[in-house]
Amino acid sequence: MKFQAMFVALAMVCAAPALAAPGAAKPAETTEDIPAPKPVPDPVTFKSTHTGTFGGQKITYRVEAGETHIKNKDGEPGASLFTISYIRENVSGPRPVSFVFNGGPGSASVWLHMGLLGPKRVKVASEADADDGAAPYVLVDNPLSILDVTDLVFVDPVGTGYSRPVGKGEGKDYWSEEGDGSSIAELIRIWITDHQRWNAPKYLIGESFGTTRAAYLANRMLTGDVDIALNGLVLISQALDYEGSTSAHDNIYSYVTYLPSMAATAQYHGRAGVGVPQETFLAEARAFARDEYGPALWKGSAMTAADRAHIVERLAYFTGLSPAYIETSDLKILMHRFQKELLRDKGVALGRLDGRYLGDEADDAAEGPDSDVSGYAIGSAYSALMNHYLSTDLGVKMDRPYMLSSEEAGTAWNYRDVPEGEYWEPRFLNVSAKLTNAMRQNTAMKVWVASGYYDLITPFFDAEITFARYGIPKERVAMTYYQAGHMMYLNEGALEALAADLRAFYAGKLEDARPE
Repeated sequence: MKFQAMFVALAMVCAAPALAAPGAAKPAETTEDIPAPKPVPDPVTFKSTHTGTFGGQKITYRVEAGETHIKNKDGEPGASLFTISYIRENVSGPRPVSFVFNGGPGSASVWLHMGLLGPKRVKVASEADADDGAAPYVLVDNPLSILDVTDLVFVDPVGTGYSRPVGKGEGKDYWSEEGDGSSIAELIRIWITDHQRWNAPKYLIGESFGTTRAAYLANRMLTGDVDIALNGLVLISQALDYEGSTSAHDNIYSYVTYLPSMAATAQYHGRAGVGVPQETFLAEARAFARDEYGPALWKGSAMTAADRAHIVERLAYFTGLSPAYIETSDLKILMHRFQKELLRDKGVALGRLDGRYLGDEADDAAEGPDSDVSGYAIGSAYSALMNHYLSTDLGVKMDRPYMLSSEEAGTAWNYRDVPEGEYWEPRFLNVSAKLTNAMRQNTAMKVWVASGYYDLITPFFDAEITFARYGIPKERVAMTYYQAGHMMYLNEGALEALAADLRAFYAGKLEDARPE
């Protein structure tokens, strides 16, 4: 998830070199200016103690909000990672600890922190029917937090939150699977060492690209130099195979994975499946996408006229779009076009993170939305209340802004999954095999995948297809579904269901809700 960010460019002025006298030795030439190392301030930590009621239990917990230095290959600090740890007091035995991060790449952990898991949460319109407007916003206690079940460590990767490069480190050193994975794995090692938690159950909780991170971290931590086996992964709005979550013309696979999400959203807005139970309608959409629509797309112009007419009719039935529009689209409906076309007659565009949201844009004739209403309808509230909470409740005083999202990190991210110098043909990012390897080498690790029906970025059908492939052990995976979008905890009903399922997962009692 990425929201708009503003950056200030700094101009650098270089003096021209002096001309050398004839016959004089030439000064040594350099191919590039080497940036001066950034300062390495001592890491700071802010500690406080609080009480709260979670899962019906009143508990005392301490908060450690602060920096951890991550060393580079030369043994010098290269990055400072900021974490916010919630640790229950007065407990005995191996209490679980969960490390939490959001996605982007380039997003801080604020969304899961202040939307689902933390002791306080941001309250926005549950039915996606209002913008967050301007301050004052509403911050409420969160009795649904799982602090009664597990300690929580919210991790902000380099460039997000208060995390940053230090010394000779640069952002690009950490904006890749290798840099990101190595820095966060090292952070986890340091945290469990400092807190004497090596023998505690350990979990990763990720959302969106955070699920990508969780998969490659699970494999790295198990097979790397320091063996850390995990008890479980919580994957919220999974994104393991980007072929299934990239709506692009040259990606036929994505038309199949996105269709059931289009059907769910069209039914939500009363444009398809009227009077049909959702479970029945989506079962039909899945079957059509897999058994008819995909094969038809691969046939292309080899389809008979009768077959083509059948596909047009069924697409209109599931998507709520007109047969004429579907014909004009050559049976291929890109997601950003669907967002604009479904309710074009009303002059509104659908949200992408959450198709329940509606944005009234100035250009009603545009091909797609100008921006994502489901992002800007909540972003200001989360920004204001995260900063308010840090400074008031936690007493955090820093000399720099808390970056909810980093456009710089997102645009500069290196998706190569092989070392520099090795042959690499560009392809869709896919960490599914790494999850398979981690699960097969660690037979105790369980995985939970949570999906929103109206998520128009990471579709629920893609999750089902991904986890049916790659040899992922099905018996240790549970999937559940919610009446919301990418950040399903924005909806009050989905939030309660998600929290209940979290507790069931940690207790080993969560049932798989995948359709047969």
